[in-house]
Amino acid sequence: MSSSAAPTTPAAAAAGPADVPHRRRWFVLATVALAQLMVVLDATIVNIAMPSAQAELGFSDNDRQWIVTAYALAFGSLLLLGGRLSDMFGRRRMFLIGLVGFAVASALGGAAGTFELLVAARALQGVFGAVLAPAALSVLTTTFTVPKERARAFGIFGAIAGMGGAIGLLLGGYLTENFDWRWNLYVNVVIAAIALVAGSVLLSRAGGAAGHRLDVPGVVLGSAGLFALVFGFSQAEPQGWDSPLTWGPLAASVVLLVAFVVRQRTAANAVLPLDVVLDRDRGASFLGILVAGSGMFGVFLFLTYYLQTTLGYTPMRTGVAFLPMVLSIIVTAQIQSNLLIPRFGPKVLVPIGMLLAATAMLTFTRLELDSTYAAHVLPGLILMGMGMASIMPASFQLATLGVAPRLAGAASALVSTSQQVGGAIGTALLNTLAATAASAYLADHAPVTPEVAAEAALHSFDTAYAWSAVIFAGGAVMAALLFRTRADRQARAELAPAPAGAPAEAPVAAH
Repeated sequence: MSSSAAPTTPAAAAAGPADVPHRRRWFVLATVALAQLMVVLDATIVNIAMPSAQAELGFSDNDRQWIVTAYALAFGSLLLLGGRLSDMFGRRRMFLIGLVGFAVASALGGAAGTFELLVAARALQGVFGAVLAPAALSVLTTTFTVPKERARAFGIFGAIAGMGGAIGLLLGGYLTENFDWRWNLYVNVVIAAIALVAGSVLLSRAGGAAGHRLDVPGVVLGSAGLFALVFGFSQAEPQGWDSPLTWGPLAASVVLLVAFVVRQRTAANAVLPLDVVLDRDRGASFLGILVAGSGMFGVFLFLTYYLQTTLGYTPMRTGVAFLPMVLSIIVTAQIQSNLLIPRFGPKVLVPIGMLLAATAMLTFTRLELDSTYAAHVLPGLILMGMGMASIMPASFQLATLGVAPRLAGAASALVSTSQQVGGAIGTALLNTLAATAASAYLADHAPVTPEVAAEAALHSFDTAYAWSAVIFAGGAVMAALLFRTRADRQARAELAPAPAGAPAEAPVAAH
């Protein structure tokens, strides 16, 4: 790394990019990618294990949602705090703390003998996941500053974010069928142990910014606002949109988040400096990640239901069915990162990715009770993989580009927050729309027979796919309007001075 990239102030120096030897950078990428994969796949791997866990621990269908919700609430609400702690105390330290905590929480969940202990362990996983995810991305942001290397690294990292859910389904199906549901949690201990050893050896020991102080009122407002937002959307499907448990928290979240923004405008040590968000390209990237997180649940959630309940697939076979999408993401992400993003930029590629994903969802609306996998499911999965690989790497790369290293944790936290909140919103909206469609279909086709019930389920899936397509189409329009052109971004990079402590090479990477 060139000496020109060195920060010019003591505080920035403490938080600046680590001088990682070239040969070690790719091992650093492998380490943080492994940690990111563990956090992302945990959102779906537990879903596969839930029926077996419910049978053994004896909790009700109404209580079942808390296995997922406890994790989402803790994770989503504490991400901004986790990102700020990474900036204050050092990325390496918070990365390792996050790994150890996530492993301990996973072990507690795997050994849980009661429903209450399992829910508590899931919440604790969310707490340490909120520490781990921003630290992992900020390590990547400050390690890769050379344009070509940065594009390749973020292509891999973005691909993992896009395919983590599918890998969770595959791994969850294998572990549940061949071992025990508890191994869906124990497997995190194995992954975390590998990443912990590698991180201890590879990551720079550079500390955080000692001059930073934690804005406690900002943390409280931001965390409470995000908690209320995720909780409100999580209650939409079981309680209904007219329930006080749904609209009450959502209304409170609006008030709290507005107060949070007002606080960030005046706070001396803002949790989320508004400059991170208000840059047009970064804002478009955050919104792109949120839209992708919202829409992709149509394929993970409802296509899983279709394969298992309609076509009769086992959990393991369902996971294998998603493999072509994973392969599509891997191949497309590398082509995008190495060839297309440098040439065309996110203003072209992210809208194309959104439209590919929308097209995939529309192909799923044509599924019937007797559809075949190869002819009817596979083409949509490949299209979906191409779409996600066009959205995620470009958005991840631009979301943290040009941010001063001392703020890398805050920017990285907002990336994870966008993905998590997008998933919560997508799950709530699509679940509610699907449930409403199924009820209406059953009411219009009484009396209810097994055949009518199967058609009602299929109709509910179609409704979710169609609305997912609408979400992605809206995202395509938004991305096309908001992202700057490549020429405009290069002109701004030449005219504007780099932020204090930012890598000197970073503006060149803005393709």
